[in-house]
Amino acid sequence: MDGNRRWAKNKFMPAAVGHAAGAKRVRDIVKACADMGVPHLSIFAFSTENWKRPADEVSSLMNLFMTYLQKEVDNMNDNGVRLKVVGDKTRFAPSLQELIARAETQTANNTRITLTVCANYGGRWDMLQATRAWQQAHPDQTLQSLTEEGLAPYLSTAYAPEVDLLIRTGGESRVSNFMLWQAAYAELFFTDDLWPNFSPARLQEAIVWFAGRDRRFGSSAPL
Repeated sequence: MDGNRRWAKNKFMPAAVGHAAGAKRVRDIVKACADMGVPHLSIFAFSTENWKRPADEVSSLMNLFMTYLQKEVDNMNDNGVRLKVVGDKTRFAPSLQELIARAETQTANNTRITLTVCANYGGRWDMLQATRAWQQAHPDQTLQSLTEEGLAPYLSTAYAPEVDLLIRTGGESRVSNFMLWQAAYAELFFTDDLWPNFSPARLQEAIVWFAGRDRRFGSSAPL
C-alpha cells in the first residue's frame, strides 16, 4: 500500500494524515474483496525496513495501528472478516501485542474473508524464521533433508494459499521484500494510484486483468 506520504505531501499535510487516509481506504478494499468473493487479502502495513523512517513517523504508525485495531474489530465481526497479523511482533510494545492477540481471537471464527496484516514483516525474515522453526521441530535432521514441502508449513502464512495477484500502488515497480516465497508465481499489477486513491473500481480492473492472464506455472499449457 504505497503512496500515503506522497498523497499527504500533495495536499500540504503531514505524513500522519496520509497514513490515516490509507487506513480508511483499507476498509473499502476489504469490503470490496469480500463482496467479490475473494477469500484472502493480505496488506503490507509495516515492513522490517520501515523502522529506518523518522521516529515520529514510526510512532504515529504504531498509534494508528492500535487505533485501527480498537475501532475496526466490531466492524470486522459484522462483516465476517477474520484478522491475522504476521511478522515479528516481539518488537512491538506489549500493549500493541495484546491488542493484536485480542483482535485475532475475537475474529477467529469469521469465514467470509481472511485479512492478513503484515506488520514488521519481510519476506527474507519469513523464510529465515521458517527455517529456524523447521530445524527446531526436527533437531535430529540436517538441512540437507529440508524440502520446499517441508518448509511451507512453517511460513507465517501457512494458513493461506500462495499469492495469486500482487498489487502495488504508488507507481513503484518492485515487490520490496513482500512475501518472496508466497508470491513466486503471483501475477504483478502495478498502478500509479497512490494508496489513499486506490478505489474498488481500480481493484476490479486489476482482477479483470488477472483473469485474462495465461497462468502456466512453468508448464507449456495453461491451467
